[in-house]
Amino acid sequence: MKADGGTYLTLAGFFALVSLFAIGGANSAVPEMHRFAVDVQHWLTDRQFSETFALAQLTPGPNLIIVTLIGYHVGGVLGGLITTLAMCGPTCVFAFFVGNASERFKGARWHAAVTRGLVPVTLGLTASSATVIATTSDYGWLALAVTLGTALTAFFVRVHPLWAFGVAAGLGLVGLI
Repeated sequence: MKADGGTYLTLAGFFALVSLFAIGGANSAVPEMHRFAVDVQHWLTDRQFSETFALAQLTPGPNLIIVTLIGYHVGGVLGGLITTLAMCGPTCVFAFFVGNASERFKGARWHAAVTRGLVPVTLGLTASSATVIATTSDYGWLALAVTLGTALTAFFVRVHPLWAFGVAAGLGLVGLI
C-alpha cells in the first residue's frame, strides 16, 4: 500500500482522537481501531488485524505496539512513527493535567466515586476488545478451542502465558491452525 499525505493525516487524526478515549490503555480501543482500519479504511483484513494484534501482544513492551504496527502496515516506518506519536502525545498531555488535578482533589468524595466508576468502564472496554479479536481470529473449531482453552487456563490456572503461545505455535507449525 502506497501512503500519501492524506493517509498520514488520517492516521494522525484518528489515533490522536482514539488515544483520548483509550481508558485502560490501547487495548481498550481495539474495537474502534478494528472498525476504522478494517471496515472503514480497508487498510487491513480481519485476519491481518488479528495477526497484527497477536504480534503486538507477543512482543515485549507496552500494549500500544499494535498502533505502531497498524501505522507501519499502512505507511511504512513513517506511518508507524506517526501513529505512535499520535497515540502517545495527546494522552501524555492529558494525563499530566488530569494527574495534577487528581492529586489536588484526592480526599474529595467525588474523586473516590469517579475512580471506582472507571473500573467497570475499563473492564467493559477490555472485554469488548477480547470479543473483537476472538471473533476475527477463530478460523476454525481448533482455533476456537485454543481461544477458549487459553481463556479458561488464564482464568483458573496460574501458568505463564507463554505456554499458550507455545501450544498455539506448535499447532500452527503442524498445520492444524
